[in-house]
Amino acid sequence: MFSAAIFDMDGLLIDSERTIMNTWITVGHELGVHIRPVDYAEIIGRSLPECHAMLARMFGAEPVFQEALTQVRQQLHSPTTPPVFPLKLGVHRLLSALTHAGIPCAVASSSSGQEIRSRLARVGVLDFFGAIAGGDEVARGKPDPAVYELAASRLGKSPGDCLAFEDSENGVLAAHRAGMRVVTVPDLKQPSVEVIGVSLTILESLDLATGHVSGWFGIEALPA
Repeated sequence: MFSAAIFDMDGLLIDSERTIMNTWITVGHELGVHIRPVDYAEIIGRSLPECHAMLARMFGAEPVFQEALTQVRQQLHSPTTPPVFPLKLGVHRLLSALTHAGIPCAVASSSSGQEIRSRLARVGVLDFFGAIAGGDEVARGKPDPAVYELAASRLGKSPGDCLAFEDSENGVLAAHRAGMRVVTVPDLKQPSVEVIGVSLTILESLDLATGHVSGWFGIEALPA
């Protein structure tokens, strides 16, 4: 059994990946660059510098990428009307149960610490987390294990005591390489053979995770 839970954010806790992807695709189209969802999916779960490097290659000319980046940032990071990415199914129920049972929770995300706190605060779940580890705090992004190792250390736990929840291939591999078991909840991309092989289980949504909390954490199972 596990004594702590560590969650990715984008695509797992909040439904943000589709909006972000569609924004890049739309801006690209307006600038004459065709980005396919299957190509964009390769960057999901990576650090911000890696994402930008891969997107820059998709856009070709550096000035075109910089213009796209400016437009995307204007749409996604407006100081007056920032997007509120909704919670995904089952998130609040699962976090409430873990917190009530005394299971500490953390976030290990490729987003910056500031972005993590802002997005989770806007949907009312920031207080469920005793620790935050952002991609801007580690030298290497997922699938490197550093951000998961940092999250575990901030909870005062060893990686083997933590159960990770992830949606992306890079995130699953990062948690696995940190020494954690991983529950995979796919979002934009279906799991590869490698992800299936290292996952404790694969669920369609976190709502289904509530039926496993007794076995995973030794706490009272939630009602159906």
